[in-house]
Amino acid sequence: MTPAKKASAKPTKASAKPSKAESRTALVRRARRINRELAEVFPYAHPELDFENPFQLLVATVLSAQTTDLRVNQTTPALFAKYPTPEDLAAANPEEVEEILRPCGFFRAKTRSVIGLSKALSEDFGGEVPGRLEELVKLPGVGRKTAFVVLGNAFGRPGITVDTHFQRLVRRWQWTEQTDPDKIEAEIGSLFPKSDWTDLSHHVIWHGRRICHARKPACGACPIAPLCPAYGEGETDPEKAKKLLKYEKGGFPGQRLNPPQAYLEAGGKAALPLGAAG
Repeated sequence: MTPAKKASAKPTKASAKPSKAESRTALVRRARRINRELAEVFPYAHPELDFENPFQLLVATVLSAQTTDLRVNQTTPALFAKYPTPEDLAAANPEEVEEILRPCGFFRAKTRSVIGLSKALSEDFGGEVPGRLEELVKLPGVGRKTAFVVLGNAFGRPGITVDTHFQRLVRRWQWTEQTDPDKIEAEIGSLFPKSDWTDLSHHVIWHGRRICHARKPACGACPIAPLCPAYGEGETDPEKAKKLLKYEKGGFPGQRLNPPQAYLEAGGKAALPLGAAG
């Protein structure tokens, strides 16, 4: 069965719901099976921020707070065209940067963060983004989530990205009862080999954005319904659930203006630039 068909196929009755007495071994097996299933559904999963180097990914990730990756991708081309290096952005006029970042929301605070981290990169790291967690989290506006996005996708160093989608789904799947992001990161990390962490993050986040929504999860179009303890919280009718699918699963453009070729070959569509008519 192809990934596209699998994602929209009518799931079997969710008879494999874990019991409250699920053992640690059973939880590990179920969690890893869910990840394998999602890897088949989203073989093209990738970071949904456009970037060409670690500096661009770092800045884009900081800008993505409280907004969509799409809006960031529509904004950063103008930013990086004018300020291509940390040294350039460190020396920028804050008011000019604010005007560019205005569409991202919280543009004054984000301007302070990206200029501040650019100054730190220029002064403390020779204009290069450090490849160590301990150094990244010392930069203005950079927490563990941002650091792991950069480490996993710009440096190939495994990390778990605990964003709002990740938090929602791992609790929905009863992988953890924690609500603190650092504790979630530790508990989920213990269920998987470290080498799986970055791809796991992509799989979970993609599933949360496309199928397992916060308010109206598309249970009837979910490929892992038999493994989900929360099956039935959302629409279970396959045809109605199919209408809830987003991005490439629903036939809509994605979030990247320049997505990977594998995404396009799987039927995905590039996003439109800011101000372009859809």
